[in-house]
Amino acid sequence: MHIHLNNAEAGGAGQVVTFSLVQDDRLHILHPQQIVAFRGPSSSRNDKFMNISGIYRKKKLIKSEITGPCQFVAALPPGFTMKEVELSENSDLLYDFRHLFFYSDGVTMHTKIQKIKNMLITRDAVKMKFSGKGKIGLLTQGQVCQQELHPTAPLYVDAGSIIAYPENAQLELTVYGNNLASQHMNYHWKMTGHGSVLFQAGRENHRLEQDMNDEGLFKRILKEVIPFGNLLIK
Repeated sequence: MHIHLNNAEAGGAGQVVTFSLVQDDRLHILHPQQIVAFRGPSSSRNDKFMNISGIYRKKKLIKSEITGPCQFVAALPPGFTMKEVELSENSDLLYDFRHLFFYSDGVTMHTKIQKIKNMLITRDAVKMKFSGKGKIGLLTQGQVCQQELHPTAPLYVDAGSIIAYPENAQLELTVYGNNLASQHMNYHWKMTGHGSVLFQAGRENHRLEQDMNDEGLFKRILKEVIPFGNLLIK
């Protein structure tokens, strides 16, 4: 199986991903409506209803199972990119199921119940842990960044930008900096432990675009002066 990602974004167009499957390859595509071109036997695509948990988390009814040999092209909306991840035997990362675009045969998914405080901020009761030999594709806003955790020196990451983190990481929901800084930021995860954390770097692009536009001096002042003004004033 070969996956080619076209990162050129001409005129605001999104990313194009080309999948080339050989005999016995099988991919499970969770956003089949993004497939815009297909070459191969018609019988290579087999659409199925998702299970109840998949419908709830992805807000989708249908997934596609595609077997090789064939080739197909998926188009992603502007601002979205796909990250291909090769699973390793010792992987202990917990993922948000909503970011999953595809997974290959040989990949097994395990449900991990979150702690109550984590449920409240992520609005999801479970995370997914993948095991086995194969690949998964993650759909993200902007590029995917990877940072190593440290047992004692915390890493602060925007809570809404997290894609995956080690199962045994220590998490604390917080803000940081002085009073003014902490009042004008989203909640962050204060993370320590071993392993690496994945997060998306484009989630706040829309806010920067708003700041660059002329939205009025009075509104900008209110956002800066009122505690948590960036969150309360849209």
